[in-house]
Amino acid sequence: MALRVRVIAIVEDIRDSYWFVPGLMALAGLAGGLGLVLLDARLGEEWLGRFEWFYGSRPEGARAVLSTVASSTITVAGVVFSITLAAVTYASGQYGPRLLTNFQRDRGNQLTLGTFIATFLFCLVVLRTIRSAEEASADSGGTLREAFVPHLAVYGAIGLAIASIAVLVYFVHHVTDSIHINNVVARIGRQLIEDIECLPSEPPPARPAPALTDPVGIRSTRTGYVEAADSKALLAVAARFDLQIRLLSRPGDFVTAGQVLLEASPAASVEPEVADDCRSAFAFGRKRTPLQDLRFGIDELVEIAARALSPGVNDPFTAIACIDWLGAAITLLAERHLPDGLCAGEDGVVRVGAEPLDFASYATTAFGQLRSYAANDPNAGAHAVRTLATIAERVRDPVKRAAIEYQREALLAAM
Repeated sequence: MALRVRVIAIVEDIRDSYWFVPGLMALAGLAGGLGLVLLDARLGEEWLGRFEWFYGSRPEGARAVLSTVASSTITVAGVVFSITLAAVTYASGQYGPRLLTNFQRDRGNQLTLGTFIATFLFCLVVLRTIRSAEEASADSGGTLREAFVPHLAVYGAIGLAIASIAVLVYFVHHVTDSIHINNVVARIGRQLIEDIECLPSEPPPARPAPALTDPVGIRSTRTGYVEAADSKALLAVAARFDLQIRLLSRPGDFVTAGQVLLEASPAASVEPEVADDCRSAFAFGRKRTPLQDLRFGIDELVEIAARALSPGVNDPFTAIACIDWLGAAITLLAERHLPDGLCAGEDGVVRVGAEPLDFASYATTAFGQLRSYAANDPNAGAHAVRTLATIAERVRDPVKRAAIEYQREALLAAM
């Protein structure tokens, strides 16, 4: 796999993981404990006399403080983990299992768990360095070791305990806020709008698509969802071997081993090494991601709305909230220009092309998939009709307006 695509896939996996941030914070807690103990060993206890209000601890008191903080934080960490699992289970059952990725990515949950684990490991590292006068003994060389209490590290543990309490209060608020359905829908909608805002506001220049003569299909050797496709890497391969390439699979598509990923011509130039280079420009995963897939956020909102309109849930107001965000996203999408699917090198020659997704396909993804569900509910259906009418009023392009009018008429016919 090409280095750039490999890095993209690794970063995306890390973003979806629940362990990375807590793991980094745990290492920071270990390093912080060792660092403060070393600093205490170099400073000694003389500096305590400069501050009358800064009292040192005896070995027994320091042990008691560190033991209390360590035992309480690891207990609360278990409670936090249990609450998170309960919230995730509830959310996946109510809103759909594909929303688990959003909860895994939640930095608030990760930072909360990481704070408690870091505090526990910090106290554990510092606790083992405390020695009382009775415990001082001679080492193998006969040198007497003095009693030692790392005062700075003890105060650091107290500071981490205060921070843990603050994080716990935040977590109780955050976990209830994060599973509120309006907040879940709003987060998905805002992320979708941010992705749409990255699209160009000016149309791409008119360019001819690469003409393939007698193409040969390059088949996938892996099975999974296409997470990303590195068009620059494909362009470099096409320029090096003077090829014309047409992509048949885009990010978000499911590909099986043996399925044709792309076509290249002339066939005589596509040797096994060239085919491997082309395949390495694709990153595969076990699930869809929003990395290069604009349809992902739309599908999430549609899934929530469809579940809300099912007979078992019957919650039209959640569906109405999803329709509002879908309407905002489609309205913004109508003001932007979608990529033409073509990639040209520095010489201006288009060597890589793909069938682009037009505005009508996104409108169908948003409102076409939701049509059969909204048509059976008078509240959601009427709101979807009004939303489509509002979008049509704001769309200036006649082709895009026709796509919205088609969705509106089809929904009215279904109702």
